[in-house]
Amino acid sequence: MLGWALTFFVLAIIAAIFGFGGIAGASAGIAQILFFVFLALLVLSFVARALRGRSVL
Repeated sequence: MLGWALTFFVLAIIAAIFGFGGIAGASAGIAQILFFVFLALLVLSFVARALRGRSVL
């Protein structure tokens, strides 16, 4: 999922360079949503591992 967020972020940067504001904004928004979903799943994974008694790392 982090890979998809990075892909949309790069697409937003390229679109912004070429002046496509609408596409850049949409891609940046998608990248931001995917990044926060990734972070939430990462934290949830760490909490689940901690509750099971296993090492986080």
